[in-house]
Amino acid sequence: MSLRPLTSTGEPTSTTQHPGDKPAEPAEPAEPADVPAGTVTAGRDDLATRLAPYDVPADLLRQATAHRSYCSEHASQPSNERLELLGDAVLGLVVTDHLYRSFPALPEGDLARVRAAVVSTLGLGPVAASLGLGDSVLLGRGEESSGGRHKASILVDCLEAVIGAVYLSAGFAGAQTFVNSLVAEEIGGIVNEARLGDPKNRLQELCAHLDRGQPSYLIAETGPDHAKRFRAEAIVAGHRLGSGEGRSKKDAERQAAMVALLSLTSADGDLEQFPLSGRRA
Repeated sequence: MSLRPLTSTGEPTSTTQHPGDKPAEPAEPAEPADVPAGTVTAGRDDLATRLAPYDVPADLLRQATAHRSYCSEHASQPSNERLELLGDAVLGLVVTDHLYRSFPALPEGDLARVRAAVVSTLGLGPVAASLGLGDSVLLGRGEESSGGRHKASILVDCLEAVIGAVYLSAGFAGAQTFVNSLVAEEIGGIVNEARLGDPKNRLQELCAHLDRGQPSYLIAETGPDHAKRFRAEAIVAGHRLGSGEGRSKKDAERQAAMVALLSLTSADGDLEQFPLSGRRA
């Protein structure tokens, strides 16, 4: 026999719904039990704040962050896969447009290589992490327990879905602004590599040619775990020749190496202030 809860007067509560009564609102799907309380909600709140200029509706943002593993446990929630497909196309167009307009002298082959590098999982992983998507994505219990919040492939798919949501909400112009705010810095560094080769390798080769020894890098980091920034200083023969910043240590070191290369090879660079251990014939 089932028991009905009692009112404050001790009478059983009524479970009969009368004509005209408003139907009960459906319950919000529960977050996976393995996630610390509030983590995902706070992550989506931060993401919503970041996307406020683009007027992305709450239900569309929720869909953009809903991985298929979560949707298999919450049948009423559509996954982000359709938005991911749309966002992938928008991302490719925005990056290609930026490259074409910003680097008119870059050959077609280099344009294709730079675009491929920018939109790859390796290139977009740090971007997705900096946007806090690891704290925002909705995962099923199995994917949650296997470390899905730290899988670059899941975060990049989520990023593409978010781009798709921004496109639907703010049009191509809004999506273009959003994407360029995320990847323009990386594009500049990758273009320099396409023109000059990897700056760290170039600096190492130049230092060897000048008998300056191996270059080294001092690294400092700032910001929270989900949005860290790195600063690197390139050290050659005990002297600090260049500094750079980026979303990863690799990016910061590449920027620092590029500055150091310019310092060593510029027409007005004072190379004589660095005593050489010897000169090659």
